[in-house]
Amino acid sequence: MKILANDGIAQSGIKALENAGFEVLTTTVAQEQLQNFINENEIAGLLVRSATQVRKDLIDNCPNLRLIGRGGVGMDNIDVEYAEKKGLFVINTPEASSSSVAELVFAHLFGGVRYLHDANRNMPLEGDSNFKKLKKSYGSGTELRGKTLGIIGFGRIGQATAKIALGIGMKVIYHDPYLEKASIEVPFFDGQAVTFNFESQTKEELVSTSDFITLHVPAQKNYVLGKEEFELMKPGVGIINAARGGVLDEVALVDALENGNVIFAGLDVYESEPKPEIRILMHPNISMTPHIGAATGEAQSRIGIELAEQIITLLK
Repeated sequence: MKILANDGIAQSGIKALENAGFEVLTTTVAQEQLQNFINENEIAGLLVRSATQVRKDLIDNCPNLRLIGRGGVGMDNIDVEYAEKKGLFVINTPEASSSSVAELVFAHLFGGVRYLHDANRNMPLEGDSNFKKLKKSYGSGTELRGKTLGIIGFGRIGQATAKIALGIGMKVIYHDPYLEKASIEVPFFDGQAVTFNFESQTKEELVSTSDFITLHVPAQKNYVLGKEEFELMKPGVGIINAARGGVLDEVALVDALENGNVIFAGLDVYESEPKPEIRILMHPNISMTPHIGAATGEAQSRIGIELAEQIITLLK
């Protein structure tokens, strides 16, 4: 039985699948050629990340396809309900990348409060000629400890982010319309653990009281943070979006950065991805990464194994 990992899969997943008798193809097939490739090679399982689209026409025209797998959490590039109605298995890996995304959130947060994203641009250019000026420019940083982190979306990634925040001494609040209450256990290296209990706040309460706000929601029809929400925020707030492009109004964000209400932003995803707007790319107060939230060796290995285990269970 053949599995096509069109957007790649870690060696751990390939090995597990091959040991179970599957043939794994890792050819990257262009979207317009995907249907023919699946049919000509009698592909039973199609694995994707965020690049490949699996829409109704592909599902309808690939009768041999039995399973669609997403290496990650969000499945907005797959017509999930339609595929399931047609009898296909649709799987994802909701736990495997949580820690990696949460750590990237804090990479942006730590960098933002100490201006590292801008210092790293200017030190190579002016470090030898304007050292004292740069030192003064970047000498008014802020500590994260003791500040309030507002988390919008309190699923696995949101909770993994909360654990890091609690570990460094931040206050955590969250908003999630689907989760009224939550308990989080924060484990430590020596086997000890501390449990924290939370209740969801309204979005208005969260955006008006948080020092930093991070988004962890699936793709939405409307902005989660738009002009109205930015107007409610405390002056000097920091914003992180490592969820999905389009959940944050980037025009409203730039306006808030320009008027000083938002002090910095960290973006891993973009409204016009894969071609972010020039106003975003050139802004000195935005820390940017190219959609790499789950792109760690550890996460990709876990994703590969988690996909393989589900495929073996469902198709064998």
